[in-house]
Order: sequence, then C-alpha cells, then structure tokens
Amino acid sequence: MTRNKKIIALAVASMILTAGCNSLASQNSVPVTENSGVTMEKNQEGEKEAEAAPAVKKEIDLQMVKPNEAGQIMVLMYHNISEPEAEWTRTPDNLRKDLQILYDKGYRPISLRDYVTGNITIEAGYTPVVLTFDDGWQNNFNLIQDSKGEWIVDSNSAVGILEKFHTEHPDFPLEATFFVNDNIPFGQKEHLTFKLKYIVEKGMDVGNHTVTHVDFTKADPERMQKELAGIVEMIGKHLPDYEVNTLALPFGSRPKDKSLYTYLEQGIHEGTSYKNIAILNVGWDPDKSPYHKDFNPLAIHRIRGSELEKYVQNVGMYNWLEQFDKGSRTRFVSDGDPDTVTVPENFKEALDSAKIGNREVKTYILEK
Repeated sequence: MTRNKKIIALAVASMILTAGCNSLASQNSVPVTENSGVTMEKNQEGEKEAEAAPAVKKEIDLQMVKPNEAGQIMVLMYHNISEPEAEWTRTPDNLRKDLQILYDKGYRPISLRDYVTGNITIEAGYTPVVLTFDDGWQNNFNLIQDSKGEWIVDSNSAVGILEKFHTEHPDFPLEATFFVNDNIPFGQKEHLTFKLKYIVEKGMDVGNHTVTHVDFTKADPERMQKELAGIVEMIGKHLPDYEVNTLALPFGSRPKDKSLYTYLEQGIHEGTSYKNIAILNVGWDPDKSPYHKDFNPLAIHRIRGSELEKYVQNVGMYNWLEQFDKGSRTRFVSDGDPDTVTVPENFKEALDSAKIGNREVKTYILEK
C-alpha cells in the first residue's frame, strides 16, 4: 500500500464511522491493518525491545517457473459495464468471464503505478495484468438500495464485480484504475465523495481523463493544462491527500505538434499543477516490461477487454491470450521477488539498467 493509500485508508475509516452511507460502509469495508514485521523479545533486563524480523526470500526452481521479467504485459481497457455487449460496452457476465479466464491462465492484477515503477510484487510464475476503466460511467461504480433501503454496491457494476471476484479469489488482488472526467464521476452526485474515497481505501486508483474528454489534436497549451489540472483540482476536493499522476488520453489523441507533448506530462493552471508518471493510449497490443530498454511509460499501449472481432480486429484481449499461449509473444513471468529482475540469459540485453535501478539482475540458461 502506498503512502497516499494509507492516508486515505485512515481518513475513510473515520468517515465510515461518522458520515453518510453508514450501512454500505459497514457491509463492505474491511479493517485496515498494518503488518509491521516486528517481533518483541525480552532483553537481559526483562524489558521488551523490537527487533526487525529478517526477510526470508524464497528460492525458486528456475527451470520449472521459467521467470522472464523482460516479457510483455497487458494493460486492459474497459468503458461501459452494462447490457448489451457492444463496441465500448462489456456485459457484467463477460467481465466476470474475463476475470476468471485471466485467473485460470495465471494472470494477476497490479496497479498502474506499480507497473510503471517496476514494483512487481506478484508471486513467482504469475504474469502481471493492469485493469483500466475509462470515462467514469455510473455502471463502473453504482450504488443501489436494498430491500431495507440501505445503500449497497451494485453487484453488476465494475467495482462490485471486482470486489466479489477478489473475495472469492484472495490471490487475485483488487487493483484497477478508473479514469474520470469532471461530469459527476460515477453519477450519483450525492455519493461522489464516498465513491472516490471507497475506491482508494479498497486499494484501487483514480486517474485523469481530462475535464471534458477533450480531443488533444485540437487543443492549445492553455487548454491542455486547464483540462488536466482541472481533474487534479476536482479530485483534490474529495481526496486532499491523494496524488493523481496517471492519464488516459481521450480518443488516444495527442497534439499534432510533438513539442506540445510536454504539457501532457506536466503543467499548471490557476495554481493547480500536475505531473503524470504514466500516459495511456487507446491501444492495440501488449506493452513492454517496465525494465525493458524500449519501455516508455508516457506512451503505454492498451488492449480492449473484448472479443467482438468486428471491433477488436484480431488485437483484443483473447487474441493476445492466444498469442501468449502459443509463445508467439513473450509473456512477462514474475520471479516472485520485487527486488530482483530475473530473465533468461538471452534476454539480458533487452534490459535497461536505469529502469532496473537498485534491483539485482539474475540470469539463467533456459533448458529446452
């Protein structure tokens, strides 16, 4: 959990006890606990003192696990979660199916922030996947009233589906980023503060999708900064300690003049500044490992979470799952240790020491 999320989690714990949506909070919130990794032992004087428990790193069978942290990662893109299935709509049942297939095939969600910073914490042998939802539709996070008139999370909304799947499969982390505009994100204006805090308290993220879903090919620098700073300001009113630093480009659009790209990365408008560590395109294929020399966190490819060939045209989620299964694309496989980067010897040249940072690089000869 990042520092921002810890701060929000504590704030939400207080809010849940004292503010609105009390019944909803009591049904869906879980206690926030911190595992300090500290044990208490008595010294010679009989007093207790803290001693840090030594970290125990698991040794893995490289030939069995076949880790390759230079492989590719899918960043999946969703919009509407409703009926019927369409170009930009995934039905609730199909989203459930997507999650189950990802789970069965050994994919585990990580946050977008962790992807771009290379903080890969999933278990050895598994593959990271990033889940993203654009536009802040109400069907992404909807609240409904039960038979007693109490507000609960709609089980057919994206948040409800993700939460339930995580509850049923605790080893499938509750990680996703919801990119919003300033048009009452997730609808239900009276519940907006609760929803934003709920998302972050649960460990998920909120990202920038511009104030008006602007087409950046037609925007000048002033408009670009106004659009991006506006979302930071809006979310800051509800989550004052939360940092909005990821951007999903509306329509996948960028300025025609490449010299203006810098305003996508950072800027300021009327005293509100922004700086993005990740910028996402509309997408078409898996992107590179965060340790790869050609990985660009400011131009990340995404893949449609769909299987309608009319729209995905052989580059949807299921197309790439098939390519990974066949081995025609190289899948990122974790070594289970966020402090090391393990790759087969012949992939070592693809790595960038600057992106690896202080992590240890391990190589091995992959036996056929």
